[in-house]
Parts: sequence; C-alpha cells; structure tokens
Amino acid sequence: MELRQGDIEALPVKDNTVDVIISNCVINLVPDKTKVFKEAYRVLKSGGRLMISDVVLTKPLPEAIKQDKELLVGCVSGAILKPEYLALLKQTGFKDIKVQKETPGFLKDYSVSMTFSAYKP
Repeated sequence: MELRQGDIEALPVKDNTVDVIISNCVINLVPDKTKVFKEAYRVLKSGGRLMISDVVLTKPLPEAIKQDKELLVGCVSGAILKPEYLALLKQTGFKDIKVQKETPGFLKDYSVSMTFSAYKP
C-alpha cells in the first residue's frame, strides 16, 4: 500500500494503476463532482472498485440552508440529490453501482448518508 497526498480533482496517480478508491464524506464538499468521478475512473484499473460513503440529498435544500457555512462544513449544503449523484457515476462509466447502506443524515428531512460501491469495467 502506498499513501499519497493530492487534490481529489487532480490525483497524483498514473492512469489505470489503482485497485481501490475509498472516500468517506468528502465528495459532497467538492463543487465539481463530475471532475472527481472522472479522476477516480481515470486512475482505477479495469475491474477496480470505488467505495464511497457520502451525504446525498433526498430533496432540494432551501436557499438559506445552501448558504449556511456551518452546514457546508457539516457536509450538507454541498451535497446533491441522490439520483443526480448516482447518474454522474453512470455517466462517467462506472458499472454495478450498488447502494450498500443509507442512514438518516444531519438534516433528517433533507439528507441521508449513503454508502455504495461501483466498478470500472
């Protein structure tokens, strides 16, 4: 195993060299989620696995919540709707996307913590 520090939108790794990517409640903080998934796809080997636990929305947030800095740090106001999140993975090329677990999020009326896996074909 090798650990490297880098930017989630520009991973310091060569193409097709990574077996597994694990992320825990980080992607919701990144403005360009498409770029994150493209980077993950780029570096994973064929058959490589993506395991993510992240906050997703169950319904749109009111503007006041979106602008709340504490809720951004709390992983809520940067989150996107669950169907949009899963669609981004499919559009990037990931297959066998499976939601493993969902638990109520910080804002129970608006969010869940979703753990899922996906593979690069």
